[in-house]
Amino acid sequence: MSIQGVLCRPLTWHNDQRGSLAELVRADDPALMAAPIGQVYVTTLYPGVVKAWHRHSQQWDRMSCLKGRVMLGLIDDRKDSPTYGHQMSFILGDRSFNLVMFPPGIWHGLKNIGEEEALVVNVVSAPYDRERPDEERAPAHGVLSFDWSRRDS
Repeated sequence: MSIQGVLCRPLTWHNDQRGSLAELVRADDPALMAAPIGQVYVTTLYPGVVKAWHRHSQQWDRMSCLKGRVMLGLIDDRKDSPTYGHQMSFILGDRSFNLVMFPPGIWHGLKNIGEEEALVVNVVSAPYDRERPDEERAPAHGVLSFDWSRRDS
């Protein structure tokens, strides 16, 4: 199931004999610029670690995994959304180089599903305000119904 307002954009590495380059966000991309850029930060996760749950009332997020592999879990908790209650998950990182953008009101979390420390970049719509953070948190397990376990198909 999809969630209204969530965008997954494939990214491309441009490689040559000197190294590689990837464009994450461009100012001339109207979909990704639907929300302003207020801050860019990097977070890491050790293998097997879950960092969840977070949600914002105003902030948009644009996430990509630059090293390692993570599962990004999303739950739509916007009461007025036609996709209220829907869940999505994305595998980001090695072999799945994408940028996922999602609107305020979406619970989100990450799990490192790889064997090495994962490096995730987040391009958010507003700078972090330590005095009045636009953030609500919930425990990673038990409160929100989301299965972080590995699925063998």
